[in-house]
Amino acid sequence: MSQQINLMIADDHPLFVEGLKMILSSESQFAINGIANDGKQLLYLLTQQPQTSLILLDVNMPHLNGLDTIKYIKQSFGSVKVLMLSAYSDHKLVEEARVAGADGYILKNSSREALIGAIKRVCDGQQVFEVEPANDQEELFRKMDVFLRKYDLTKREKEILYYLKQTLTNQQIAEKLHLSIYTVETHRKNIMQKLQLNSPAALVKFMIEFNI
Repeated sequence: MSQQINLMIADDHPLFVEGLKMILSSESQFAINGIANDGKQLLYLLTQQPQTSLILLDVNMPHLNGLDTIKYIKQSFGSVKVLMLSAYSDHKLVEEARVAGADGYILKNSSREALIGAIKRVCDGQQVFEVEPANDQEELFRKMDVFLRKYDLTKREKEILYYLKQTLTNQQIAEKLHLSIYTVETHRKNIMQKLQLNSPAALVKFMIEFNI
């Protein structure tokens, strides 16, 4: 399709949203006309932006989760397409999204090309539910290691990068790895320095673009 695609993003992870905006803004066909932190805010924004073509919708959000939000969207804004953007590849959850009315479901660790392709296909009237079971952590680490070897990241830095890709906060990573939040923040700064990135959003964009 050649006409402009007006997008909204609904996700409560600010850094992920910033990385996503950087990627989408590189496509002249896309226009982002709204950012929501939860389902209730999204529904309000839709009343203000009726020309919205498609929503990138997270599953887990405060106040009104993604699955419940879909139902309201389809009831009141039936022409708007909904593409779920989630960290979870559980097939039961994917099927729940389909039944609720989602037009597609794509994982947050998908490549930039896969994301852009899914948006265009959904706006063309296709359904996109090509979700494979998530690789285990060991396999993901192996793939990351192959790509990141040239950047000389330590094993711990790669581990933290993995959890950042799952949209965990510094505090959540610290608890999972039994580290202090200061240690996690230091590792994160070292990662950005080694990858020659100058902002947290650029780090998210880097992970999405290179599918790590």
